[in-house]
Amino acid sequence: MDAFSDLIRGVRAHGSLFGSSTLTPPWALDFVDGAPLTLCTVLGGDGWIVPEQGPAARLRAGQTAVVRGPETFTFVDEVGTSAEPIACGEFCATPELGGTRHRLGWHDADVVSDAGDAPGGSTGSRATTLIVGAYPVRGEISRRLLDALPPVLRVGTGGTSGAVVEHLAAEVAIDAPGQQVVLDRLLDWMLVCTLRDWFDRPGGEPPRWWAAQRDPVVGDALRLLHAEPAAPWTVGSLADRTGVSRSTLAKRFADQVGEPPLTYLTRWRMTLAADLLTDREAATVAQVARAVGYTDAFAFSAAFKRTRGVSPSVWAARGLDPVPTGAGRP
Repeated sequence: MDAFSDLIRGVRAHGSLFGSSTLTPPWALDFVDGAPLTLCTVLGGDGWIVPEQGPAARLRAGQTAVVRGPETFTFVDEVGTSAEPIACGEFCATPELGGTRHRLGWHDADVVSDAGDAPGGSTGSRATTLIVGAYPVRGEISRRLLDALPPVLRVGTGGTSGAVVEHLAAEVAIDAPGQQVVLDRLLDWMLVCTLRDWFDRPGGEPPRWWAAQRDPVVGDALRLLHAEPAAPWTVGSLADRTGVSRSTLAKRFADQVGEPPLTYLTRWRMTLAADLLTDREAATVAQVARAVGYTDAFAFSAAFKRTRGVSPSVWAARGLDPVPTGAGRP
């Protein structure tokens, strides 16, 4: 298991297709859900993502943006549009209402001609087809991914996400049994591809753990720590498994990741433990300690309080679920 896979595994779409609509200017859609992550893909036409803070980002046909919550944002035809905003929040269509393809109040054309062209094609009358998926992000594991993201990120056409856009365009054009399941999976695929394209963009500043995964030594060490977090790791045993000397591993890991291997391991173990403790079916503190590699519950409690600021029992009792922090780059 690589670090990215571990962080994104809890970010899954489930009935989360909020919108697939054809919009004719002028329009202004207010997204007030406060979702931790919102994926916006323009299948045809163009528009602007306007976040609460920061500059507006233009989305053209085939482009995708990921907006990090809980701040709200607006999708408009033009910055400063005269259109009255339509709030897309509590009055959204739900699968129970047969509304898997649109939000209540959206204009959804019966025939998508100008806006339904292949990504990059003519926008014709400037109608725009937008598909939106909101992602719940629960737990401390996925929160580490959120902390690596800016308020709004945008990727262009092409890249690894290009093929997914074509599949999305084809699927939203039909209304077939099982469509919601297909769209959920496509949205998951799109999110992963979008984040990979953004982390790998030229001149970008990805989190250090992302770049470190490409290092032949440090990448192997990270995969081992994520695959076997409860193993009794030492720098020596980790070096043996990666085929280098202890000093080589320690230096390369610190240089690439920004902290020593065992410090990284402790933080990762405490992240895993934080989610186990707040799970409704959580085990005892002693069982959680063993699950993350501690035979001594007292040593585990001390390490947890040192990294989280409260004891494991207090964390579990509160069911802590803090809001995402700023766009730090761990």
